[in-house]
Amino acid sequence: MGARASHAAAVPGAERIRRETGFSQACLLRLHHRFQALDRNNKGYLSRVDLQQIGALAVNPLGDRIIDSFFPDGNHQLDFPGFVRVLAHFRPVDEEDPGVRDPKQPEPLNSRMNKLRFAFQLYDLDRDGKISRNEMLQVLRLMVGVQVTEEQLESIADRTVQEADEDGDGAVSFLEFTKSLEKMNIEQKMSIRILK
Repeated sequence: MGARASHAAAVPGAERIRRETGFSQACLLRLHHRFQALDRNNKGYLSRVDLQQIGALAVNPLGDRIIDSFFPDGNHQLDFPGFVRVLAHFRPVDEEDPGVRDPKQPEPLNSRMNKLRFAFQLYDLDRDGKISRNEMLQVLRLMVGVQVTEEQLESIADRTVQEADEDGDGAVSFLEFTKSLEKMNIEQKMSIRILK
């Protein structure tokens, strides 16, 4: 029991972070070790360059957009709680969870709605609350590279925006985005099993 307490003490603010993110103590400790390994100069924070060293992000076509999500509001430094908050979006939804939560408490970071908000912001490049045809096209270019012609990409972007755009304004709002994905199992598709 004493060993467990010392591990928790190794993670600053562990109990508050655990309550906010839903991560177990063991997972928080693993994430803290990973954070420290990425912080090669022991600065106490991560920069974009630190995150670019993660192999999976380096090869992911949306890697830069994902890295951007760690730095909201133009911040250039990412502390451990911020690191864990972003990763919490990818925490699998607990199958045993009865689904009843205190309405006074904030919605869990790994809820369907928060996962959708996270995904939406990867597309909403100018952060205006809408995904325009141009934004859709830019993300599609990143995802498929040279495997598809520009004309095909434009056609896909046009069709995607038209199908989701219910109010006819030529862009996809967050509500329209959520409706277009209502049959998709976002809870599983946006989950990383090691983040239990």
